[in-house]
Amino acid sequence: MDLKKHKENAIAFYKMAYEGNPRKAVELYVGDKYIQHNPDVADGLSGFVEYFERMQADYPEKSIEFVRCIAEDDLVALHTHQIWPNNDQYVTMDFFRFDENGKICEHWDAIQQIPKKSANPNTMY
Repeated sequence: MDLKKHKENAIAFYKMAYEGNPRKAVELYVGDKYIQHNPDVADGLSGFVEYFERMQADYPEKSIEFVRCIAEDDLVALHTHQIWPNNDQYVTMDFFRFDENGKICEHWDAIQQIPKKSANPNTMY
């Protein structure tokens, strides 16, 4: 298992889909089966593509920064900072599972809006 390659592929996959080319991302990085755990995205490959195509059409100016990437066994975790229209900012944590062929086959995530005020001086990163 090549953890370095898994990390590179998870970042490339997410970046490509987020920036508007989910079909190519699926073609390059996903296996035959894709299990989706985000309740806002339909299960399977077509659900993933449809969701990210819609997000690109509706919010073409959004941006993403990959803050951390951690890999263990067949899992890769991404910690990101996303900025949407009107400076609406989110912290996300995405987990991707890779199959025996080194392809992404499953996804979980947690998304939290970054609040305007905080009870402490620390960032969410």
